Amino acid sequence: MRFSGKTVIVTGAASGIGAESARLFAREGAVVFASDIDRAGGEMLANEAQGDVRFVHCDVTNPASIKALMDQAASETGGIDVVFNNAAAGGARPSIDEIEPEEWDMTMDLVLRSVAFGIRYAVPHMKGRPGASIVNVSSVAAVGPGYSPTAYAVAKAGVLHLTKCAAADLAQHSIRVNAVQPGFINTNIFTTSMEVPEEMKDTAKGIIAQMSSNAQPVKRGGQPLDIAEAVAYLASEAAGFVTGTSLIVDGGITVGPRHCWDPEEATLFEGLEKMEEEAKAVAAGQGSSN
Repeated sequence: MRFSGKTVIVTGAASGIGAESARLFAREGAVVFASDIDRAGGEMLANEAQGDVRFVHCDVTNPASIKALMDQAASETGGIDVVFNNAAAGGARPSIDEIEPEEWDMTMDLVLRSVAFGIRYAVPHMKGRPGASIVNVSSVAAVGPGYSPTAYAVAKAGVLHLTKCAAADLAQHSIRVNAVQPGFINTNIFTTSMEVPEEMKDTAKGIIAQMSSNAQPVKRGGQPLDIAEAVAYLASEAAGFVTGTSLIVDGGITVGPRHCWDPEEATLFEGLEKMEEEAKAVAAGQGSSN
């Protein structure tokens, strides 16, 4: 019961990582304010979760809505102990040479600005609370191209830097701020961003799980609980000496190119290296005879 008596905010809580995190915090004793724009999903979570989960409708692209969420939670419980800024979506898909200004702004508002104002409006209710902690969701997309559309990647990189800056700003109030960087976690974010029809989502998730398990050293698809456990650690007293950093939870997909962890690819890579060495030797021999 790591969070007994604590008030916890989880945004984007109606499904996926948010829902699993809300359930975990509630099982471990927290009063969880689970927010989302999906009213039906949020209310279902509140009704079915084990523990005290209270759904609050919140649109994180609207700062006033974020402030209302934080104010309501503090009013009902006396303050806020943990904030998990999780709400996001894949954002605009066009590349940098095709994206429109309104698509860029929409992605930044949803993925980055929502985190900034989640922190801004929670902090007045967190000051003086022992063990106060904020956890933000970044992504492996923040470490380089190729993992997501460009606007999303840039926004998630911004979340990483915001986390460090906020940790510095809020150290005076003894509020820790950290981030988690998920890899390919099998949630609705992929099927939604790809506009997969509702009747095909289960099939698409199965395909995504198989593809992701083949793309990383850990041979299984990432699940929302993998991230929820990491978030709970960063939010707990077990991480009391941790602030301004990020925990990558990605099945090892960012450890390096495939040939460094896949024996079959390593054999191919070694063969290519040998061919390259032989070609150089031949070229050198030809050069010396001329």
